[in-house]
Amino acid sequence: MSAVAERILAHLTIVEHERSQRNQVPGLDASVEALKAFQQRRFAQTYADLLEQPRYRPACSFFLEELYGPRDYAQRDSQFARVVPALVRLFPDELVQTVERLGELHALSEVLDTAMARQLLQGPVSALPYLRAWQAIGREADRGRQIELTLTIAERLDHLTKKPLLYRSLRLMRGPARSAGLGELQHFLESGFEAFRAMKGAKEFIALLRDRETSLAQALFHVDPSHSGDSLARLTRELG
Repeated sequence: MSAVAERILAHLTIVEHERSQRNQVPGLDASVEALKAFQQRRFAQTYADLLEQPRYRPACSFFLEELYGPRDYAQRDSQFARVVPALVRLFPDELVQTVERLGELHALSEVLDTAMARQLLQGPVSALPYLRAWQAIGREADRGRQIELTLTIAERLDHLTKKPLLYRSLRLMRGPARSAGLGELQHFLESGFEAFRAMKGAKEFIALLRDRETSLAQALFHVDPSHSGDSLARLTRELG
């Protein structure tokens, strides 16, 4: 098995481990689902201005539907793990590399969501408990890595739009991908391509994503939730 296939499988193993851990703690699955829903609403609020603009709406919607929110990917991941060698054989190298980054992001997000949800078991997810949960678990570097992986995937999808031959190859893979159990992955890649192609250049979008997510992450770890003030008020408004 190739090294990239082994890395993708390692990411999926981490995801499965997190799901198994959650099953052992009463209420933890529900807490993770509530957390994911809260984070999806937060993203929609942070990028409400871009969601109103035709140029950026498809990319923002893609992130909301594919990378945020409480969708259950357990069955998809289980099927995906069985066909990773086929993925590496069938898809072009650039797409495989994008999938590997997606797998790393998926694994890291699940690890952080489990840790956060453990802190949020005692009540509903809202701005102040969310802030306190991040500060309780720490892991500022992991949040930074999560942001960088999200940006990398955005950059790779934007790069894909500049290679029409690669996209034609991707479209030709629809039948073989579906037969190999890779239909959902195919849908993700094609949806991402279409969303980023609609922008006709994603440089400004990626810069906004970097600035807003980095600024929010810094505030989450450094604003004191026990002292009211302008910084805390701004942060709680952004978190919703």
